[in-house]
Amino acid sequence: MTVEELLERQEPRRKVQGIAAALLPYETDGRVAVDAFAKQIISTHRAGLMNAVDMDTGYVNYLSDAEKEEVLDWTRQALGKGVPFVAGAYIEEHSGDDIVMLYRRQIDTIVRFDGIPILFQTARLHGKTPAKIAEAYRDICRDYPHVLAFELGPMFAANGEIYDSETIRRLMDIPEIKGMKHSSLDRLLELERLALRDAHRPDFRIYTGNDLGINMIEYGSDYLLGLAAFAPEKFAERDRLWETGDPGYYALSDALQYLGNVAFRAPVPAYKHSAAVFLNLIGRIPSDRTHPKNQQRPVWEAEIMADCARRLSLL
Repeated sequence: MTVEELLERQEPRRKVQGIAAALLPYETDGRVAVDAFAKQIISTHRAGLMNAVDMDTGYVNYLSDAEKEEVLDWTRQALGKGVPFVAGAYIEEHSGDDIVMLYRRQIDTIVRFDGIPILFQTARLHGKTPAKIAEAYRDICRDYPHVLAFELGPMFAANGEIYDSETIRRLMDIPEIKGMKHSSLDRLLELERLALRDAHRPDFRIYTGNDLGINMIEYGSDYLLGLAAFAPEKFAERDRLWETGDPGYYALSDALQYLGNVAFRAPVPAYKHSAAVFLNLIGRIPSDRTHPKNQQRPVWEAEIMADCARRLSLL
């Protein structure tokens, strides 16, 4: 299927798989707000979305291995046994060139908590051929039951990379990899991914990471979004409206997209401060503090986040 054909074909009445990348909240004194985190995890699951932790939204690039494992433990305790969740495998802070070993150590920890690992890219593979990248991923993922991959644009993180089509096709050939989060913020490139998926491996899931184009679900993408952590119940409602063909979908999707356009403005990594401001405003976390290394929004952020919340009837 060509991109042109995809643009002409929406997929109404499709059940969407939604995953929310959880924000790690903080108390006013700078400690992690563990109770608030657990409540957010539980409410996201009850709304009908899957949780993703130790992601960019959860400051994975700033956390130690011990801190990441704490997050996994809190998540499993909150959800109880048998409830699936996704967790990031991130190796950039570790020294050494044996990336297979580095990734598999991270994956083993995630699997020990019955999580589904998603592989953050590493700069060690930048510039490698499609064959070399696929060989590394095949060795990393071997014998694990369910792994997700990642395409992360450099506007989000320096270790990210947007692959060429040959690399994507080769990754789709790895049976352990069940899907990929695509975060280029480029609709046409994502449509190309969907066309390749439909032609090459129809059961492979493309999870949009485009917080500036959340209606990619209309064309066959599922989603894994930091934006969904702002209001998971509103995303779940939007998904149900799309599945049932209810025209109320459009107004709610527009209100959520407005929030995405405001929260994910440049500099993009500061969206996590926007999320903290938003969730604090609507009473779900105890402060608008972020990890101390995270970029900050201006002092008037609460004013525009309040406008976004009102449009979603959350204030």
